[in-house]
Amino acid sequence: MAFGKGRGNKRSSTSSYASTITMVVFVALCVIGVWMLSTNSFIPSQITQATTRTVIAETERSDVSASSNANDEPEPTKPESNENPTFQDNPGKLPEDAIKSEDEQQKSAKEKTSSSKAGDEGERQIQKLETETQQNNEKENKKNDEGQVKEVVKEFEKEQKEQREEDAGSQPGNNKGTQEQESVQGKDTQDVKQGQDQDSNTDVTYTDATKEELPMEVGKRYASQNSKNQENGQQQQQEDQNSKNEENGQQQQQQDEQNSKNEENGQQQQQQEDQNSKNEENGQQQQQQQQQQQEDQNSKNEENGQQQQQQEDQNSGKEDNGQQNMENNNIVSDENGKDQKSMKDENGQEEEHKTPEEQSTTKEENVEQQQQEEQKDEKRQEGSGASGFGSGIPKESAESQKSWKSQATESKDEKQRQTSESNNADSIMSAKAWELCNATAAYDYIPCLDNEEAIKKLTSRGHFEHRERHCPEDPPTCLVSLPEGYKESIKWPESRDKIWYHNVPHTKLAEVKGHQNWVKVTGEFLTFPGGGTQFIHGALHYIDFLQQSLKNIAWGKNTRVVLDVGCGVASFGGFLFERDVIAMSLAPKDEHEAQVQFALERKIPAISAVMGTKRLPFPSRVFDLIHCARCRVPWHNDGGMLLLELNRMLRPGGYFVWSATPVYQKLEEDVQIWKEMSALTKSMCWELITINKDKLNGIGAAIYQKPTTNECYEKRKHKKPPMCKNNDDSNAAWYVPLQACMHKVPTNVVERGSKWPVSWPRRLQTPPYWLNSSQMGIYGKPAPLDFTTDYEHWKHVVSKVYMNEMGISWSNVRNVMDMRAVYGGFAAALKDLQVWVMNVVNINSPDTLPIIYERGLFGIYHDWCESFSTYPRSYDLLHADHLFSKLKARCNLVPVMAEVDRIVRPGGKLIVRDEASVIREIENMLKSLHWDVHLTFSKHQEGILSAQKGFWRPDAPQTSA
Repeated sequence: MAFGKGRGNKRSSTSSYASTITMVVFVALCVIGVWMLSTNSFIPSQITQATTRTVIAETERSDVSASSNANDEPEPTKPESNENPTFQDNPGKLPEDAIKSEDEQQKSAKEKTSSSKAGDEGERQIQKLETETQQNNEKENKKNDEGQVKEVVKEFEKEQKEQREEDAGSQPGNNKGTQEQESVQGKDTQDVKQGQDQDSNTDVTYTDATKEELPMEVGKRYASQNSKNQENGQQQQQEDQNSKNEENGQQQQQQDEQNSKNEENGQQQQQQEDQNSKNEENGQQQQQQQQQQQEDQNSKNEENGQQQQQQEDQNSGKEDNGQQNMENNNIVSDENGKDQKSMKDENGQEEEHKTPEEQSTTKEENVEQQQQEEQKDEKRQEGSGASGFGSGIPKESAESQKSWKSQATESKDEKQRQTSESNNADSIMSAKAWELCNATAAYDYIPCLDNEEAIKKLTSRGHFEHRERHCPEDPPTCLVSLPEGYKESIKWPESRDKIWYHNVPHTKLAEVKGHQNWVKVTGEFLTFPGGGTQFIHGALHYIDFLQQSLKNIAWGKNTRVVLDVGCGVASFGGFLFERDVIAMSLAPKDEHEAQVQFALERKIPAISAVMGTKRLPFPSRVFDLIHCARCRVPWHNDGGMLLLELNRMLRPGGYFVWSATPVYQKLEEDVQIWKEMSALTKSMCWELITINKDKLNGIGAAIYQKPTTNECYEKRKHKKPPMCKNNDDSNAAWYVPLQACMHKVPTNVVERGSKWPVSWPRRLQTPPYWLNSSQMGIYGKPAPLDFTTDYEHWKHVVSKVYMNEMGISWSNVRNVMDMRAVYGGFAAALKDLQVWVMNVVNINSPDTLPIIYERGLFGIYHDWCESFSTYPRSYDLLHADHLFSKLKARCNLVPVMAEVDRIVRPGGKLIVRDEASVIREIENMLKSLHWDVHLTFSKHQEGILSAQKGFWRPDAPQTSA
């Protein structure tokens, strides 16, 4: 019995001892846990129960959310998985940068730098106030957490104490074991009391021994309590939010009014509508959240744009991790939508209260932020995901894409602009892209006169239709070759007498007309004795003969502008320069091989044209005198239609000089023609002024004068030819069919043609009498003043710029073309030089060509979308003032430049004044043509270019003509 009793007591004592040891260790662990929770230095590394894990996860979300609110950017929470995660150590109260990844730290540093640059002093004060508020909130939250831990530990210790007392009362033990237990327990109790005393103070300090794990029960109770507090806090936050929403009703109404204004504001309005549409779909509760958080978010959006993008990128990678994460992303989406809307509203509401300097700064910041957002646009869309929860950025609508340009769109537009600017010039920037024209006419190719395909389709040639213009549907972009052995042309006036044979290598005319002193072959030259069919002894004698026949002709005074029909090699016009008269020499491209080309190579004005079925490209009532010397035109045929065309162009009171065999020969055919011509001219009311004979040349000339009134027309017994209808525009001359009728003579003293112009050279600078001051000029001034201003302008430009600063040797310049003449001011400014100017008035420009003729100059109507009616290598200088920028809307510039290259001689010049962008385009094309660009200058979006053509020609011909 004694033995058995002793064993039982021993077991009881051992059990009591073990219980005491367990209790001591348990209490020690409690103390360690209290210290760990109080210092926030460590959290349990692993808790196995699911409920504790969930609550702690919610606690971490709450901490992250609090941190996000401090940074004005919501941070996504990592979703739970089915596996038990290992919780990381809580770093406690460390600087924000210490808990961020390296990338986040770099982004944060960039954001701070950008924010510090963008923000003003007011924003810094707001940020400082918010930071202080955040720190106070963190301290308060920390205190609350510490208090909760202390309460949990106290409650747990109290329960453990009661349990120990209950166990001590029911469990007997020996004195030694009890003493040992009490000794150990007393030591532990002392430690616990010490810890409790420390807990009662504000600052709690623990030892490193508290790095042990807390008991499961303490963690469970803390987590449960924290979860309840969090739920209560969220409920309280919602109540506060609702209360603020009610207080902010008036502000929301102002926002709505601002949104209404934004609807008129282009790109900002469109994004506002798209965002509002998204917000309406998110429900009433999300709208309340947006309204509440909008005020807090507005002041921070500018400095947190990149943080928002970082948040979006993080969210985009987590959208497939379960329903909980989808809910979190929903919240982020709501907040991001709210952020964008708040930013727009802030811009709309606050912009009005800013000074102009502040508004300018804000606009610059907005532009910078928009550029950053555009660069990230593609990445955002990829991360958004099909579910719509990804990054939280609403999907762009079609309207917003129209209102806002992306970088891709801007780059595409710029490329298209440059491509349009070059007008397909990129395809010929390389010289290899240019080809030689493979036409039958070879180096004499005139596209609108050598269109063999169109000529073959003609049904009749009886009225010289095959000699008229037939332009290709697609203007050629090929280059005309040079004759073998071509040289730079001979200077004026020596060129009037001889030219290089290899420049115009045709001898047929010399064989046929050599005896009439048209042209002869003399070694390597073609020489021109100055004769013609009617003046084999020289044109100058013939010109003086006409002056003697009619004193009123008064060459160079009353008679200044002449049309020479059937000019041959244009010796008549070439020698009229001696009498200060300019003549438009005209002849078809016919069997008289290259007669107009001879004229142009001699530096005499001439064009290739025929009197066929259409009006010539000149205005009505502009030529002082029209001349025909054996011009082989059947004036009397078809009711006198061709002579009636001369009547249209001849100035009232002007003269028609007809030097032909019917005038002085008595052959039957000549007599019959004279009879018919006499009847026709009489019915046209032309007065035969004189018929004189030139004894030296053995010819005669009849001189007719056009009436200056309509009296004769009204007295005619036979109304043939008839008068033209009143609505027939006599100035219309571009591809207009001929009519066998006459236009009435103007009788109103203020109407053009009612008076003869003042004598030359005064007429050059005198505004025409029929320009009315009540009429607006081309440049916006009253027409007479506009005329004078234009003249003064070009005199200044020519004398100050063109003569000295363009690198042009004007002694080598003779044949000049103004490709876009207005009043003829450029040509007038060149009066004292030994040059003549072909003034071209474009068919889609104001019809100022009559003004040019009125001032003693000449010109022609033309459409530069077609080829000009002249031979290749005709002009020494082309001048284009704002021509190409106007042509771009109508036709491709590449064939226009090919035509320029065709017209200009090797060694010839081009001057272009135009928009700076067009100047660059023309320069590029000229360089591809191997022209030497001497000068380019731009100022105020206007530019000027001077270039010289070389002898370069491409090697490869076209595959077809």
